[in-house]
Amino acid sequence: MTAAAAGTKVPGGRAVQVARRLEDEILARGRPVGAVLGSETELRERFGVSRSVLREAIRLLEHHQLARMRRGPGGGLCVAAPDLGPVSRALVVYLEFVGASAEDLMRARLLLEPLSVRLAAAATTGQDRDRLRQALAVERERWAEWDLRMDDDLHVILARSSGNAVLGLLIEVLLRLTARHARAAQGIPGEDAGAEKEGAHQRNLRIAEAVFTGDADAAETAMTEHLAETARWLREHQVRRPAGERLPGPASLGGTGRKLAELLADRIHDDIAAGGWMVGSVFGSETELLGCYGVSRSVLREAVRLLEHHSVARMRRGAGGGLVVQAPDPAASIHTTALYLDRQGIGPADWREVRDAVEGGCVQVVAVDAVDAGETMGRLRTAVGHGEAFHRELAEATGNPVLAVFLRIVTELGARQAACGESEGDRLVHQRILQAVGCGDEGLARNLMRRHLRAIADR
Repeated sequence: MTAAAAGTKVPGGRAVQVARRLEDEILARGRPVGAVLGSETELRERFGVSRSVLREAIRLLEHHQLARMRRGPGGGLCVAAPDLGPVSRALVVYLEFVGASAEDLMRARLLLEPLSVRLAAAATTGQDRDRLRQALAVERERWAEWDLRMDDDLHVILARSSGNAVLGLLIEVLLRLTARHARAAQGIPGEDAGAEKEGAHQRNLRIAEAVFTGDADAAETAMTEHLAETARWLREHQVRRPAGERLPGPASLGGTGRKLAELLADRIHDDIAAGGWMVGSVFGSETELLGCYGVSRSVLREAVRLLEHHSVARMRRGAGGGLVVQAPDPAASIHTTALYLDRQGIGPADWREVRDAVEGGCVQVVAVDAVDAGETMGRLRTAVGHGEAFHRELAEATGNPVLAVFLRIVTELGARQAACGESEGDRLVHQRILQAVGCGDEGLARNLMRRHLRAIADR
């Protein structure tokens, strides 16, 4: 299902429509990497568009790592291998802009990482065990410089060992953002850093040992305890910052071999964020940007089109014009993520597991806060019976942008794979869930939501 079919606003006009049709062809027909979709001339005739429109569509496909234009004899638009880099960066850009807090990130990690190690305990291979042992050894060898953010490698391996590509990707994004908060954390006078390190290392050892022995319950318990301690550490060391202020970290999260325009788009984004993300301000005229970054006009304009696609900035022509800073729209990031996951060949069980965890967490949060949330409950009542709108409103009601974006990703992914959505009869189920939430009965609300999602999936 395309974004247009799903009711999402599609920016960019005709070029985006052509790109989406080619995306659907690649995904629906399972085109292998290297397959040629057609020459530029053939594609122009097929879609009835100009050269400039087609090339704009191809740039979007290249940005999403779906296809690349190969020149020369036998060339044309070829299916490309998926790349995690642009996907994780797109999510980090949005969540960083909206000011996802350490608390927001840790709540999402507490929902997803215990599930990932439970699955890993049943699915971990010998190769995964070797990687985990190596990560633990590095943790010990680099003891003097090790700190909270060194968890990354170990926990990424654990997430990937779950066998669930959706979990793996979302957890990796959470780890990257958590590491940025850890880098920005302030020390506490008199704190025993050695004891903190030893405690974290021992907890990681317990998690790994439980996974090695296939003890899912012990792995889940150990991970939950570790995340609770990580949340405590971040809470005690946190630095308050306004939305849009950039967290310290790498300038680029992308891999190597990327196009110059993509790298430039990343650099401009980072510079916009470093400047406080002043929405509505002019970051620079085209002439100023050409001089600042030392690139050709064609490279700059291609980079600007990528920034426009993700609503980071838009070029305004005429007097007083230039690159105008915007508030990022998550729609493009959500679409990019769903595309990547769809190409991993994931099954319905993967996104259902993640959706169960995310929505279970959402009803739990809203149920706890429902007593003092009259306006929120009013919006939820209005959304009852309106299919996915009810679920989106429920996620928004948590006040946690991480949960809200993750839910939109798994629902778009589900829409791509499932023929059926919600039915008119779901109004009664929504009302029962909302009633449980309003009474603060989080256990009943989670149980009703779990059964509701299973019924949707079984249609």
